[in-house]
Formats: sequence, structure tokens, C-alpha cells
Amino acid sequence: MINIFISHAWKYSKDYYTIKIWLDASYLVYHNYSVPEHDPLDANNTKKLKEQLTEQIRHASVVIIIAGMYTNHSYWIQHEIDEAVRMGKKIIAIKPRGNTNMPTNLQNVAHEIINWNSQSLLSAIYRCTQ
Repeated sequence: MINIFISHAWKYSKDYYTIKIWLDASYLVYHNYSVPEHDPLDANNTKKLKEQLTEQIRHASVVIIIAGMYTNHSYWIQHEIDEAVRMGKKIIAIKPRGNTNMPTNLQNVAHEIINWNSQSLLSAIYRCTQ
């Protein structure tokens, strides 16, 4: 089983759900440690939310970051990237359809940078978990 954490901004949940559809339709046996909009973490303060996100990432074998430029302006996505790096997790940066730019800070830490394509994602997950 592959444990996956998909980082995303709820404002762009459509991208998250597309990735989840790709994974569900694939051959992968995986557990999703992400935090979808319909099932948010129960956190009343920033410290507790950070701790809960860190715990979710701790279980992941690979962290997928949807690498839109909004990532540069998301405190929470940056926290997830920082925690993944701190824990030595493999990071896959996936560029949303049509994006040509991606945040430099993510480029510098990603193990794989891929285009918006289900087969590219599955191949990257395979490479990162072998």
C-alpha cells in the first residue's frame, strides 16, 4: 500500500478531486492522508492545525503538491512543503493544466516535477516509492 498526501488549496478543490479520480481509477493500492474540503481537520487554532497536518504528512510515503503559482501565497501549503522536506518525504510537484510557471521554492525541493497528466503522476509515484 502506498500512503499519499495531496496538498492543495480548498479554493482549487477541483484539481484535488481530479487527482483523486486518477488514483482511484489506477492500479495503485493507496491510502489518502489528505484533508479534503468536505472532511476538514478539527482544529481551533493555528498550532493545533499545524500539528494535525504534520501528523497526516508523517504517514505519507509521498507528498503530491499541486504546483500552481497560488502555492507561493499559501501559508498552509508552504507549511506542508516544509514539513515534507523536514521529514525527508518524496515530493511530486504537478503543474496544473496550462501552467508554465511554478514556484521556485517548490522546484528546489521536488523530487519529481510533472505535467498535468494521470500517467505522468502514476509513473512519478512509482519512481518515488521504489
